[in-house]
Amino acid sequence: MTNKARQYKPSTVRRLDTLSGNECSGPDCEKALVAKDGVSIISKICHIEAASSDGPRYNPQMSDDERRHFNNLILLCDECHTIIDNIENEALYPVDLLQEWKANHHSKITQRLQARKSLLKLAIDAIADGNFEGGNEEEESTSPYQIDKKIKYNAVVRNRPLIDEYKVYYNQLSSLYDELESYGSFKKDKLLRNIRRIYLKVKGNYISSSDNEIESIKDNADNIIEDIEDILINTDGLAAGNCDEDISFGISVVMVDAFMRCKILEEPLVQ
Repeated sequence: MTNKARQYKPSTVRRLDTLSGNECSGPDCEKALVAKDGVSIISKICHIEAASSDGPRYNPQMSDDERRHFNNLILLCDECHTIIDNIENEALYPVDLLQEWKANHHSKITQRLQARKSLLKLAIDAIADGNFEGGNEEEESTSPYQIDKKIKYNAVVRNRPLIDEYKVYYNQLSSLYDELESYGSFKKDKLLRNIRRIYLKVKGNYISSSDNEIESIKDNADNIIEDIEDILINTDGLAAGNCDEDISFGISVVMVDAFMRCKILEEPLVQ
C-alpha cells in the first residue's frame, strides 16, 4: 500500500521546484537539481520530519497530510538527501536545522523571483482567460479583509505560512491590476471571478446539503486551498511543460491575493 505521506500534490512539487532555483537547499552544496542533459531530474524530495516511523526525525503527532505538505519538505541533491536521512546522522541534522536550511534557501530564490513582473502577468493572463466551470457565482467584496481574523475564522493551519509569505505582494499585484485597467483590460475582474468559481466548485466537494457549511469548511480549509492551487497549476498555458517552472511563484501570489480579497474561503461574520 502506498504511503500517503509520499503522495505529493502537483502544486507542492511545482512550488518546491520553483523555490529551489535548480539548486540543492544544502547551505554548502552547489549541486544542480537537473542533470547536465537539461532534462533528467536528480533532485530528491526529503521529509524534514519522516514519512514513516522507521525514518529520521519522525513525529508521531503529525498527520500524513502534514507530512506530505510543502511545509515539511525540502528539495536536496541525492548526496545531501542520503546524508541527512542516514539514521546514524539524525542528531547532526535535527528538524530546526533543516527548517533553517529551507527558509534561507527559499529567501534567496524568492529575492530573484520577486522582481520578475512577467511571472505575475503570465499567471493573471492564463487564469483570467481560463474556462472554469463551477458553482453559482456570488457578488463579493474585492477589498482585503483582516487576514489574521479570516485565517482563524476558516481554521487555516497548514497553509498559513503560504499566506503569510505571499500577502506582502498585495500592493505589487494591485499596481499591476491598475496598470492593466489603464489599458482598458478587464483581467482583474475576470481573474477574480474565475477564482471564485473554482472555490465554489471545490467547496461543493466537501459540503453536502445536510452539513453545517462553515464547520465543513473549517474542517477542510487546507484541503480546499490545496485543491484550488492544483487546479490553477493545471490551467491551460500554465501546465507543466508549457511554461517555465517559476510560474508557480506567480500562481501563489495571485491565489493568496484572491484569499485576501475574499474570493477563497469565507469572510468572517460581522459581530
